[in-house]
Amino acid sequence: MPTEIIMPKLGESVVEGTVSKWLLSEGESVQQFDPIVEVTTDKVDTEITASASGTVLKLLIPNGTTVQAGTLLGWIGEVGEEIPDRETTTARPDQPRTETLPATVSPDPSKFNGEFISPVVAKLAAKHEVNLDRVRGTGQGGRITKKDIKLFITKSAPANQVVSTQPLTPMRQAISKHMVRSKRTSPHVTTVFEVEMSAVIAHHQEKKSQSDNDGSKLTLTAYFVAASAAALRAHPIVNSTLVGDKIVLKAEVNIGVAVSLGEEGLIVPVIKNAAGKALRDTARELHELVTRARSRQLHPDDVQHGTFTITNHGTSGSLLATAIIHQPQCAIMGVGSVQKRPVVEQDTVVVRPMAYLTLTFDHRIIDGATADMFLSKVKTVLENWD
Repeated sequence: MPTEIIMPKLGESVVEGTVSKWLLSEGESVQQFDPIVEVTTDKVDTEITASASGTVLKLLIPNGTTVQAGTLLGWIGEVGEEIPDRETTTARPDQPRTETLPATVSPDPSKFNGEFISPVVAKLAAKHEVNLDRVRGTGQGGRITKKDIKLFITKSAPANQVVSTQPLTPMRQAISKHMVRSKRTSPHVTTVFEVEMSAVIAHHQEKKSQSDNDGSKLTLTAYFVAASAAALRAHPIVNSTLVGDKIVLKAEVNIGVAVSLGEEGLIVPVIKNAAGKALRDTARELHELVTRARSRQLHPDDVQHGTFTITNHGTSGSLLATAIIHQPQCAIMGVGSVQKRPVVEQDTVVVRPMAYLTLTFDHRIIDGATADMFLSKVKTVLENWD
């Protein structure tokens, strides 16, 4: 009997995925555990492997389609084997659609109303997505010329603005839906602290050469992970989620770290049991996760079971930001760029390396006083690092 290809559930809060790219076509042979399809969710890009060897009999879901977890994607079996009669789950009815511009290219740019259009005119119209129905021809017999196309483009486009569209990638679609859902789910509130980083920087400079040699690749982000883990142990309510009318406090401290993939988007791999790790082990695991994230080699488990998230937006120079909570968690900490600033110590102005910390939290679970105590603990750990 043929074997089903199913859209798996790739995380506790992931209920759907997008078929990014089929890696095999119908009729091709496949071995068990060979990659068969690339799938994108709001948490991970991954490959689904074949659960059996055989021939790809049928692919039911086209590339770019978003479907619910558990959807039948296709069949693997023996050539000539009959495919069972099973209905597939279709794409969500609110699947994003590519916007159609009011000025689109005619289906056959070489002809217009039966009249010949020169290749130069056709190419220019296609390049700028010009609907020839809207262009008044000034050539012989009303033929559209290159000058007519350029004049239409100039009149149609707002001053100093290029009219173009760019479809959202599957990853950006997933991020978009996840961010909107988070804002609709949780009342977001943000509190801001400033932390003095001299102790951390001194320790980092002392240990950096050693960490480079042993492969742990110690970065400042590892210190923020360690300090957050200590604060989560001291204030476990921040390590919780809301299920119905009950607050569920998580036993493990699993800290996700947002990793930028450039303009493509971001992904949040998770350091499991962060409260039980030494700084060097945290740094090593963080380096491995970031490396695999940027080379698109994360596994589904690498982005699951997070209980708290850190976004170090300061790596790109940002001083202050209010992040969006990574559902179903109840808080996310933002870390700004470390910069030297004048501060007052015992009525004397001195220059110190400083950074802003933000905690954006779900006000259904956490109040401002608790959020402040949490960040105060993070600040204390960092400023007294030894």
